[in-house]
Amino acid sequence: MIKIFPEIEELNNFAAELFVEIANDAINSERDSFTVALAGGSTPKGLYQLLATDKYENKIDWSKAFFFFGDERHVPPDNAESNFRMADENLFEPLKISKKNIFRWITEEKYAEIVADDYESWIWKFFTDKGLHTEEDGDNEPSFDLILLGMGADGHTASLFPFTEALHETDKIATENYVEKLDTTRLTLTFPVINNARNVMFLVAGEEKAETLKQVLEGEFQPDKFPSQNVKPKNGNLFWLVDEKAASFLKKK
Repeated sequence: MIKIFPEIEELNNFAAELFVEIANDAINSERDSFTVALAGGSTPKGLYQLLATDKYENKIDWSKAFFFFGDERHVPPDNAESNFRMADENLFEPLKISKKNIFRWITEEKYAEIVADDYESWIWKFFTDKGLHTEEDGDNEPSFDLILLGMGADGHTASLFPFTEALHETDKIATENYVEKLDTTRLTLTFPVINNARNVMFLVAGEEKAETLKQVLEGEFQPDKFPSQNVKPKNGNLFWLVDEKAASFLKKK
């Protein structure tokens, strides 16, 4: 589904309502829990702030919500660039989310490969212990109820950047990813686990993303160049929530 909003405030309001709906469907199911992988960036920040307001704070049983991160920068958790810090300040602290419900990348570890391996192990353990993985077509993979994603002006999502090694990772669900143009190593979930989610929600805003969004949604399939094209949930729902500035070049509105 592609839904376009005149202003970012309307996008965030719709995203909050959808977040609540997905969370409660999961909590009210036999799973009795809600698992979500959060995104970083300015648009998700607005969503997190909204979820922590009086309007939404009592609409979810937060004790049954478990938070992970789709990607992270290899910086300490109190660093201004940390996705965890942004979520902690705007969502976890205001809602008094228990630390036992938050699973962050342990970026204090010096080596990114170890950070990624540990995160993968924790995800597997959590989902296996709670019986939340899927067993379809011979697979036995963690299945998040919701994965939130953004899209960069270059078409990257999570920390899956154009022409990087992690785009072709099929064995690991979490990995380190060296990004040459940034001369840095990022930490990211991979496409196998992203595409095994029950729901994936893109939040995209800003005119600087308009041309790329047109290529991702309406252009030739070039997933190495536009990694966001690789997000295709196997059995889940895919939502593109986009503001008018980002959607300005789209033909199908």
